[in-house]
Amino acid sequence: MFSYVTLEQRVPSDHPVRAMRAMVDRALGRLDNDLSKLYSSTGRRSIAPERLLRAQLLMVLYSIRSERQLMEQLNYNLLFRWFVGLEMDDPVWDVTVFTKNRERLIAGAVSQQLLLAVVEEAREQQLLSEEHFTVDGTLIQAWAAARSFKEKKEPPEPGSGTGDGGRVLLRDKVESTTDPDARLYRKAAADRSLPSYLGHALMENRNGLVIAAEASLAATDAERASALRMLDGTRRPGARRTLGADTQYQAAEFIQALRERAVAPHVSEYVHGNLGKNHLTVAEREDPCRPISQRKRKLIERVFGWSKLNRPLRQVKLRGIKRVDWFYRLTIAAYNLVRMRRLLPIEALAA
Repeated sequence: MFSYVTLEQRVPSDHPVRAMRAMVDRALGRLDNDLSKLYSSTGRRSIAPERLLRAQLLMVLYSIRSERQLMEQLNYNLLFRWFVGLEMDDPVWDVTVFTKNRERLIAGAVSQQLLLAVVEEAREQQLLSEEHFTVDGTLIQAWAAARSFKEKKEPPEPGSGTGDGGRVLLRDKVESTTDPDARLYRKAAADRSLPSYLGHALMENRNGLVIAAEASLAATDAERASALRMLDGTRRPGARRTLGADTQYQAAEFIQALRERAVAPHVSEYVHGNLGKNHLTVAEREDPCRPISQRKRKLIERVFGWSKLNRPLRQVKLRGIKRVDWFYRLTIAAYNLVRMRRLLPIEALAA
């Protein structure tokens, strides 16, 4: 009938989630004013945004496929209850109510604020490089079938397509009836086109932490445009910055944009028959830091591999670019938490 062991005592002191919860607590403390604005002043009592966000993080960390399965786990999993902030006797939310309340987090761009708060935590612990970065993108399979694509009623005008130079491609002529924002896209010529979005990440090179992330509509130049937007948010006065990237970013306009921002373009170059596509100068090519950036840039593949391996980002179940972007940033924030747990000493995690 009674138990003298509290929920706090049931979670081992060395459990990895305990360290991550301490970091989440500090991050949510930074967002306290923003989260308080998400509470409704009328109607019945709703789910606290902090608990909603913790529950969403559990879905990413433990590869939970759906909100219904999450509610089932919260009903009997004491570790999940402790992480979210529910006591053992607290009732679990209805799955429909949980899904509707999640829209408040999406509308408030909470995942972006959480990512920034986690990055600020890493900066305070001196884990970040403020000078050397890597950028890359990955394909996110949309929650739509290829057969759902039909021809658009109003075809795009010449020069307004998503291909290089505004070329009109197949993905510009068709539209999905289930997710209009998804586009047929492929990263490599040998791949087949899938209903997709693109996820972009800007990683610092010291410890492989992502300092900026965003999702976009699938387009040939989307990776380069997103890279510049994310890079603009990392400006530090007087700092010499470098950016490592693969050959997808080897474009004259992009290289010139980096020069204008005083960023050294450590971009991989084409070889053999594609030498004419390279745009680096001799000085940029012989930069002694460039080989280091090229070695470090491969670390960003760990981010995408972790995010997709048996996790909800492998095929995102949310529709629309706004929801996909929100969930992508949440996943990247979860990756940073996992990575920081390995980098920080126990004393810093518990502080």
